[in-house]
Amino acid sequence: MTTAHRLPDADPASETPPTPRETAPSAAREALEACRRLIDPALRDRVAGLPAPLAGVASYHFGWTDAAGRPDGGPTGKALRPALVTGCAEAVGGSARDAVAPAVAVELVHNFSLLHDDILDGDTTRRHRATAWAVFGSPTALLTGDALLALAPRALAEDDSPHLATGIRWLARSTELLVEGERADISFEERDRVTLAECLAMAERKTAELLACSCALGALWGGAGPERIASLRAFGRHLGTAFQLTDDLLGIWGDPAVTGKPARADLACRKKSLPVVAALESGTPAGRRLARRYTPPPDGTGEETPGELALLARLVEEAGGREWAERRAAGELERALAALEAAEPAPEAARRLSALARLACRRDR
Repeated sequence: MTTAHRLPDADPASETPPTPRETAPSAAREALEACRRLIDPALRDRVAGLPAPLAGVASYHFGWTDAAGRPDGGPTGKALRPALVTGCAEAVGGSARDAVAPAVAVELVHNFSLLHDDILDGDTTRRHRATAWAVFGSPTALLTGDALLALAPRALAEDDSPHLATGIRWLARSTELLVEGERADISFEERDRVTLAECLAMAERKTAELLACSCALGALWGGAGPERIASLRAFGRHLGTAFQLTDDLLGIWGDPAVTGKPARADLACRKKSLPVVAALESGTPAGRRLARRYTPPPDGTGEETPGELALLARLVEEAGGREWAERRAAGELERALAALEAAEPAPEAARRLSALARLACRRDR
């Protein structure tokens, strides 16, 4: 029996997914850039309306200014979630411009989560620059995240849309699940054993839920009926799981020049990411060796030699954790694309959404 077959899997069908078709990444990047141009004015207006200290921290976090408040061309986020909103609106026959309000709302919720996540994880680098809390302090960064969260329903409420009540309800529920997923992720650090099923459920809440909500909001604002909305929500949910798997792979084997974070950062803090949990549950000799070594360093700093981190990464790979995560990510991507097809999207919008999905799940590792 091979190592890959010994790994537990909440969905055995993902063991042998079809190989995804290659799509030109330029189509996805064009879609992201177009969405950023569309939503940036409204997003900046929302942030500028915050009290001055919080607006300055948020502006730094978004990459618009430096730590002193001077205009800066720093790296910004990918805008994947708002691009899914506008793309799904177009997919069902609506207009991207008419879906700016929900696109801005999900981007605000996402960045609320990033500001809090960096504090909770102790991450000092994001997008190749110091995180907001590392520059301005944890209390200020925390409150800035809270302020962004408060802006999200306002972005919807001031749109004067007939979908307002439903949209706010969906976004609120998605945010609740995101927070619950984050709580579960933190609780894993205090436990000796976490099952793969628990880890997948956490990823679905923490990451996939907001992507699913983004797609559903776009379809709702585009005028879709319940069946098409359900299909596009499923597209976002499967894509979100694939995205998290890819992110976890990057957390171990990613190039810091691409990720903007230190090499093997997830291993240094003993994060129970999906590849690690799969390896720990593999029942292999490498998995057992990993379990013996996967405890926090005695001083609790998480700082270790590159050699020790390289050993942990090798044990995860030898136990099959990397292969499992790559296979599962590919399987979730295929399921996402099948759900997209089931929504009977407009051809050009379908092409862009498919390209976005492939780019999100095939980032350089």
